[in-house]
Amino acid sequence: MKYISIDGDDIGRKITSCYLSNDESKLHLISRQIEDSTLKIATLLESKGFNVIFRAADGVVAKINSDCNFEELFLAISSCSINGITFSAGVGSSLREAYVALLNSKSNGKNKLSNFNTLK
Repeated sequence: MKYISIDGDDIGRKITSCYLSNDESKLHLISRQIEDSTLKIATLLESKGFNVIFRAADGVVAKINSDCNFEELFLAISSCSINGITFSAGVGSSLREAYVALLNSKSNGKNKLSNFNTLK
């Protein structure tokens, strides 16, 4: 079993900026873009045989029993982003491992994929 955990990059900062600038229309736009992006990602994962177990806010988590080229998958996931919204991802053999790998991606430049098995 392999898990992938995907999370939007710097979404909180974009939302904070809308609050501070009192920009209701931009806040609504960001909300729609995130919703559209995560729906596209979840649909993509399901089309590749993944079971999506979480899709909320700016994140998606899924699992698969078969082999997968996660580098190719991440390129496809990256193409689901809208208007400069990027995503980071982590892969592991458990939810915990996938989350640790996601944290590695977020801590090392964002907009990237990390695999728990290759972390040092």
